[in-house]
Amino acid sequence: MKKVLYGILGLLSLLSLFILACVFRPDLSAKAAAFLYGDRETKEQEEERAGNAAAENARAGNHTGETAAAGTGSVPAGGTQEPAAVVPKGPTSDEVLGLNAVHTGQDTGTREEPASDRQEQQKPAEAVAGRGGYIPVQGESEQVDDKEAERLREQYTYGETGEGLDFDPEFYPYYAMLDNAGQALYRQIYANANAVNAVFNPVEPVSQGQLRNVFMAVFNDHPELFWLNSAYRGRFDRSGTCVEIVLEFNELTDNLEASKARFREEAEKILSGAGNLSTDYEVEVYVHNALLDKISYDLRAPLNQSAYSGLVNGKTVCAGYARAFQYLMTELGIPCYYCTGYAGEAHAWNIVRLDGEYYNVDATWDDTEPNTYDFFNKTDGEFGQNHRREDLSVNLPPCNGTWYANREKSPREGSGSYFSNAKTLQEAGFSEDSVILSLKDYYDDCYRQIMAKGGSCTFQNVVDSEKIWLQCYDAYNNDAYSAGYMDQVFTELGVSRCNVDIQAEPLQDGRFLLHHTIEFTQ
Repeated sequence: MKKVLYGILGLLSLLSLFILACVFRPDLSAKAAAFLYGDRETKEQEEERAGNAAAENARAGNHTGETAAAGTGSVPAGGTQEPAAVVPKGPTSDEVLGLNAVHTGQDTGTREEPASDRQEQQKPAEAVAGRGGYIPVQGESEQVDDKEAERLREQYTYGETGEGLDFDPEFYPYYAMLDNAGQALYRQIYANANAVNAVFNPVEPVSQGQLRNVFMAVFNDHPELFWLNSAYRGRFDRSGTCVEIVLEFNELTDNLEASKARFREEAEKILSGAGNLSTDYEVEVYVHNALLDKISYDLRAPLNQSAYSGLVNGKTVCAGYARAFQYLMTELGIPCYYCTGYAGEAHAWNIVRLDGEYYNVDATWDDTEPNTYDFFNKTDGEFGQNHRREDLSVNLPPCNGTWYANREKSPREGSGSYFSNAKTLQEAGFSEDSVILSLKDYYDDCYRQIMAKGGSCTFQNVVDSEKIWLQCYDAYNNDAYSAGYMDQVFTELGVSRCNVDIQAEPLQDGRFLLHHTIEFTQ
């Protein structure tokens, strides 16, 4: 028994010596792992290999400047409210917007969302082919020996740690994709970029693949950091742990305060115009159109990966359009995300949230002659024909929204706007004094016509603008029309249910002729 105990003690001593040797010689542990597990990789090795492969597959290109930020990471004011559920058909044809609502005195319908099955990747349409220019995040890695790693740890500090910062996932979705350690490093990178501090030690142990994801999360979430390039460098010890992070800044840091002032001045020109609009959807349309009017696509534009290139210089590529759109919408309190992937080439676009639903928006591809809404508020099913998400963007919310889809019409070259061939007010059988100028007047007119006909009926009225028509449209979606006029109709006619079908026909001068079919049942 004594010999057995001495034997066990000897084995334990040898094991302790081997563990001690591995501490000072990490290569021994790697060899041991290879001997024990063969070709199997640890989770950390797989993660690093994935990160390296992604970096190698990224498109090569010159970095001419990237987006980014000032600020403290606070949540923008504003937000959206979940809409009441109904049964709208939504805008229907290329010529007519329509809806159908069932009213029972209470909200009983549900909205159907189309499946978002990704379709086979297709090439972009000829009119927008080649309108890319997005440069994926580039990470350069260098391995250093133990002596150099220790020197770097002693030479540099954490810089700005970002302690106390918080980022609301509603506006910063990439932050929410990270674990606790990743979020701590995200806050540190953000704070150092904001302070224009290029070199620092990481606050958390991080591998090559993990560092790429965290840097990408910061870059994708913060278009206000327009002096931060989409490239970085990391130095790693022999165990694969990062010991130094180096950020790259563009030439705007030479006079950053002046650049910030100019950026804000140009942004404010658009923000101020959106301030008086009543709905998030109206704001979205306004910002989309303002950017298309302001920006020209130019593959050679300087700083073209940044919001600065679009808002200040007025020339950029897809990344600049998308980051400018993201910045403005976020400032206006509307969640808007930077989405990257492939669309015949590396490409960037946006995802917007309106009333709890998500939509794809590609302002770059809408910026043609004339401008269009062909890639405005589309589902993943529609975008899947020519857009494919990649990298961290695959984790962004799916886009299945329908309520704010296809409301805007795209004028075609030579045809002018979609009002061009419409009837005049007189041809529609109405006079100027019969045109409805507000939602309240619309409710009053509907009540008057229904009561005059004594029940189920068809009738028409004319609203003065598309804005008023969309207010009517929304009223049927959120059931505001019930209090507006239908509850009173129910009481006076003694009915309990009705079906409302409305078609909107564009007239000249921007007006809409509304065709109503109302069917009541007991």
